[in-house]
Amino acid sequence: MDTNDSTPDIVIVTDRIDSSELRRLVEAVFGDMVKYVVDLRREVVAVGGEMHVDAEGVLLDDGSRQDDLWGANYRPGRGVDECIQYESLINIRPVRGNRGMYVESAELRQRIRALTFERIGSGDPL
Repeated sequence: MDTNDSTPDIVIVTDRIDSSELRRLVEAVFGDMVKYVVDLRREVVAVGGEMHVDAEGVLLDDGSRQDDLWGANYRPGRGVDECIQYESLINIRPVRGNRGMYVESAELRQRIRALTFERIGSGDPL
């Protein structure tokens, strides 16, 4: 796991995030959830911040490509079926067939879900 010194409330996760770090990021802004952006090609996740675009910028600065990035919200304690919200302004990509904030592709949602469970968690309480 890397920490971006210029944006301490956004962490790039390359392995499983430590539960105490996840708790810190959840409590830092919203209290019951955290925003995050996945890079499906590199299989890394930027967790934290007030807006998905901030985490997106951290990943772009780290070498990610725009087309590989998707935003979502993680809600600990909601269980496997309700811990992920696949919505973000950065997901609006008409050229890629995603016309709204919600990730419309079931295949993309499955890939986001798998990476979320691997790097962040599967809805367990903090």
